[in-house]
Amino acid sequence: MTHQKLDISVYREANETIVVLTGEIDLHTAPRLSAAVDAALVDDPVRVVLDMQGVTFCDSRGLGTLVVLARAAARARAVLVLANLGDFLKRLLAVSGIGEHFVIREPAPEGADSPELGLSDIEETGTDSGQSFGRPESGQEPPR
Repeated sequence: MTHQKLDISVYREANETIVVLTGEIDLHTAPRLSAAVDAALVDDPVRVVLDMQGVTFCDSRGLGTLVVLARAAARARAVLVLANLGDFLKRLLAVSGIGEHFVIREPAPEGADSPELGLSDIEETGTDSGQSFGRPESGQEPPR
């Protein structure tokens, strides 16, 4: 059985690190995704954005990895943002019931002022309570 690979490219900007994913997130590729995000968190970005436009498949291990990465980002005082989700990933997050716990960055509506829309030109929606993934509220120490 042949497994599709996951290509990962990392770009650093002023306040965020963008991790562009192309391929499948599954049992075989999830550890590489975790390593890439863990390495990005070392630089203390405000946000780690996972650009998921090129993701063609995500299994339960992939979903679990996204949850773990959101927790790791929260511990590092960063926010994990899922960007450019296709219909497949939107349905998967909705059906699994975990989509509401992620910050989702949606593309700006068609006809926006800028002819080229980069990741910095898109709107973030969703909840960022962090409590679901273990982020302490302001003034509280993290659980030990």
